[in-house]
Amino acid sequence: MAEFAFKIDAVSSGGRAGRLTTPRGVVSTPAFMPVASRGAVRAVAPDELAATGTRILVANTYHLHLRPGEDAVAALGGLHRFMGWPGAVLTDSGGFQVHSLGELRSIDDDGVTFKNYINGAEIRLTPEVAVHIQEKLGADLIMQLDYCTSYPTPREEAERAVEITTRWADRSMKAQKRGDQRLLAIVQGALYEDLREESAAGLVAMDFFGFAVGGLSVGEDSEKMLAAADFTAGLLPEQKLRYLMGVGRPQDLPAAVACGYDLFDCVVPTREGRHGSVLTRNGRLNIQRAEYGLDEGPPEPECDCYTCTHYSRGYLRHLYLAGEGLADRLISIHNITFTQRLMADMRTAIIEDRLDAFITDFAEAYIGAAS
Repeated sequence: MAEFAFKIDAVSSGGRAGRLTTPRGVVSTPAFMPVASRGAVRAVAPDELAATGTRILVANTYHLHLRPGEDAVAALGGLHRFMGWPGAVLTDSGGFQVHSLGELRSIDDDGVTFKNYINGAEIRLTPEVAVHIQEKLGADLIMQLDYCTSYPTPREEAERAVEITTRWADRSMKAQKRGDQRLLAIVQGALYEDLREESAAGLVAMDFFGFAVGGLSVGEDSEKMLAAADFTAGLLPEQKLRYLMGVGRPQDLPAAVACGYDLFDCVVPTREGRHGSVLTRNGRLNIQRAEYGLDEGPPEPECDCYTCTHYSRGYLRHLYLAGEGLADRLISIHNITFTQRLMADMRTAIIEDRLDAFITDFAEAYIGAAS
């Protein structure tokens, strides 16, 4: 069984092309992780995901703890077998729900208490419990429990988030028992550079396998998000894995890669699919528009995904307007393929030392089409 490792192969204009080695295979970076919060990517089967170029998924500790529970997942062979997914898996710790379920949780120095949105019962997560759950789930990469703030964040709350997250990182590391998983710490600090510095310094001193940057893409605009991401990347060890959490819009990914991050995740490809938006190099295509009713062409002519090689824009429009679930599936397959191709093209551009030119060309085609 392969050992965990991360190696940088090339750097261009801040972007890094690397290789993340896991027991489930090698993940070429920069890499995008489709979101499988409850153990499945919306509407897309594992074999279809593999065909898009996906090599690693992100699942969610909080949601899997609620249903079916980590004991059930373990009894059914662990997360990979449970999902029927042969590639790598990263599990979030439940820290994002500190942000997204703000009205259903309370935080103290020891952990987080949630109200179960399914049955109203009380759920308690501590750093130790979050690690224990993730060890039972059996993911390859696991995350510390953190205090993820929302936007805007008062300085007093951001200070508390940094202090708590740093202490919880230490507790998470001490709680880890399995040797076939690797733990990542999460830098907090909202948009306060001095707090980002404090958070990174405390975590880097603990020498984790990799470092994630959280508390971004939580309501702030892209300019603020990218500025904070760029600043924080400069605080992290060059040879360690870097994960920018929750970032995955096509207009954000190239600049985020240029900041020096290796892993990304976002629900955008499947969420846009459910809303009839097809991602292409020339911007979004709204499949609902009447002009596509008799369009025999593929969603994106240059794409070789299953959807584009089998179906027309006219057919996808029909499916979407008829409320057929196949529309979600087919558009999501294309959108994930589009995102994975974008990541692969950026990796090639980094290796060939032309990332700047690639970003300029992509922006002119994708963002320019929307202006």
